[in-house]
Amino acid sequence: MSDLDQKITGFDVWHLAVPVTSRRDHGIGTVEATCEVILLRLTAEGGAQGWGEASPWVVFTGSPEASFAALDRYLRPLTLGRRVSDRAAILSDALYAVAHASEAKAALDAALLDLMGQITGQPAYGFLGGKYRDTIPLSVSIANPDFDADIRLLQRIRDDGVRIIKLKTGFRDHAFDILRLERIRADFPEFSVRIDYNQGLSPDEAMTRVRDVAQFRPDFIEQPVRAHHYGLMRQLREATDVPLLADESVYGPEDMARAAAEGICDGVSVKIMKSGSLSRAQDVANMAAAHGLTAYGGDMFETGLAHLAGTHMIAATPAITLGCEFYQTTYFLAEDLLETPFKVENGHVVVPDTPGLGGRPDMDRIAKYSSIGRAA
Repeated sequence: MSDLDQKITGFDVWHLAVPVTSRRDHGIGTVEATCEVILLRLTAEGGAQGWGEASPWVVFTGSPEASFAALDRYLRPLTLGRRVSDRAAILSDALYAVAHASEAKAALDAALLDLMGQITGQPAYGFLGGKYRDTIPLSVSIANPDFDADIRLLQRIRDDGVRIIKLKTGFRDHAFDILRLERIRADFPEFSVRIDYNQGLSPDEAMTRVRDVAQFRPDFIEQPVRAHHYGLMRQLREATDVPLLADESVYGPEDMARAAAEGICDGVSVKIMKSGSLSRAQDVANMAAAHGLTAYGGDMFETGLAHLAGTHMIAATPAITLGCEFYQTTYFLAEDLLETPFKVENGHVVVPDTPGLGGRPDMDRIAKYSSIGRAA
């Protein structure tokens, strides 16, 4: 049996804690020691398998325990026994089967697309509108509270051909942010610099600090204040000619519609983990473009499997013009889960042309880092 009318007969879920090489601070929280992800494997009755990853962050999208439960308890019964070709219907049902849990829904979509690709021999981007680009410029985030360690990282990525960085700000005092900006501008002039507060500024300090960092002429300043401060986001946007981008303020298409209507941003971070599926992420980017706004491909704390899903989404989405942030497998994880490395060449992510997502996890590494597993 080789067509998409096969039924889905297997649904396996794992909770993993994957070691990382350094600490990373953001305006709303810290990641160190490990990042936690949930892996999903779907099996069709003909034996083909498709993989997906949920990459939650407890202070941002939700907890790994919630993603595991969403998949294991609520999304499993609406998936098993359905045809592989029922992707649209499965995802429509999943949208309302459990509130939020966008990462779990994104994992389900990625696994369905991977499964479809494995059966048909087509890359996942072929089911998302076709490939628009072969490579995607890579941005690497600078977020270590040990700035000397980040200087060494900057030297490494410069040698690797990376030319875009995002400086995470707002997790310490303002003087630390200015010091780092001055050093980067002086010693690493070849980098295009972006700023990301991850909601790290309070309303009373936001205007002054955003104006200060705007003097360094970054490409953009991202999400300086809390997600719900739409009015303040609009004021900050109007106060400087440096583009203001929304991240936590925009999850799915519903938020994008409001953000555009209220004029809170000049662009948006598009993440499949926020949007709840690769197609909904495309919808966010296309809605932004329709309002004259820019978009880039963001990520959470991911392994290579989630990076692959995001890569296929961006490859098929012309509206995402500002590159991607899929740097963790190369510059943050102590060991990735993929059997073959996530491909980055000369500062660009390379879009795979092999079936499905173009890679699968190593079962020994799953066993090594897994704390919980549950099969159909």
